[in-house]
Amino acid sequence: MKVDYIIVGLGLAGLAFAEELIAAKKTFMVFEDDSQTSSLVAGGVYNPVILKRFTPVWNAKEQLEIALPFYQKLEKRFHTKFDEKFVIKKVFKSTEDQNNWYSATDKPLLIDYLDSKIDTENKPGIIADFGFGNVKEAGRIDTKKLVDAYRTYLELAHKIRFEKFEHQQIKFNEDELTYKDISPRRIVFSEGFGMKGNLFFNYLPLNEVKGELITIHAPKLEVDFLIKSTLFVLPLGDNFYKVGATFNWKDKTSNPSEEGRNELIEKLKKVIDVPYEIIDQTAGVRPTVRDRRPLIGIHPAFRNLAILNGLGTRGVMIAPTAAKQLFNHLEKNEQLDPVTDIKRFEKK
Repeated sequence: MKVDYIIVGLGLAGLAFAEELIAAKKTFMVFEDDSQTSSLVAGGVYNPVILKRFTPVWNAKEQLEIALPFYQKLEKRFHTKFDEKFVIKKVFKSTEDQNNWYSATDKPLLIDYLDSKIDTENKPGIIADFGFGNVKEAGRIDTKKLVDAYRTYLELAHKIRFEKFEHQQIKFNEDELTYKDISPRRIVFSEGFGMKGNLFFNYLPLNEVKGELITIHAPKLEVDFLIKSTLFVLPLGDNFYKVGATFNWKDKTSNPSEEGRNELIEKLKKVIDVPYEIIDQTAGVRPTVRDRRPLIGIHPAFRNLAILNGLGTRGVMIAPTAAKQLFNHLEKNEQLDPVTDIKRFEKK
């Protein structure tokens, strides 16, 4: 079988690249073995501001201009709501926090996102002695619902195989590729931290950080905004909330842990003061890069192999833009942004 592309991995990156191929009427086959779960368990929040330092997210405006219509298009196709918009309320811990917020609201790149007025209204159940700062233009993509819908869509179209991709089975014959019974023009790898087992791209400096979240039911915590403090408390509706996340650089498994659960419970004590019940706990390993930029580009020796990976914690914002950049690079020979091109890691 001949196709234009094989995509390995169907998280947010692989999904976004598949959308580029569909728009261009390219043929493809996806391989997905459910070994990577970071896209499925992610909080899915998009937020244009780094609230730890009150600085703008890299290319936030440009990314949101592509990402939001991207998810709207998928909502229409699947007749399903994926994008839930809300305000983020940053909890201030001190007068210094308030002053830093005031300074940030004057920055040109933040003026559209930060409310200059501090919110001092009492919010029952939330510990916030110094008030809140409100972040606009934020929301959440239900990544699990989206990826599940997309998998079903591809399955009905016979464009996905639920099996492990075996890198050693790729055969090179001059400019042609074969993988088992498929002859693709190119292969794009979007495997998340599974890239560590990729024979062709495991030289790239991808780090893995495990993140855990809990889902709680808190009937007395009636909020429709995201609380951002030492952790985030994300409303899911009907008094259910997703709480996270941990950052564990040692444990590389996707198994929820007692250690992660206890860490979240301890931190949550400083954020809310109402009773709750833990309903669920999930974990995933996020692929991150030391310079916090994605890995996009073509293999230096095997020119028909490409990578789209390392989206990190802001995958819902970055994925549509990164996929478009890679597609235009492969099909239209457009130059990649040097800060995302994997050439930045080639030895000089």
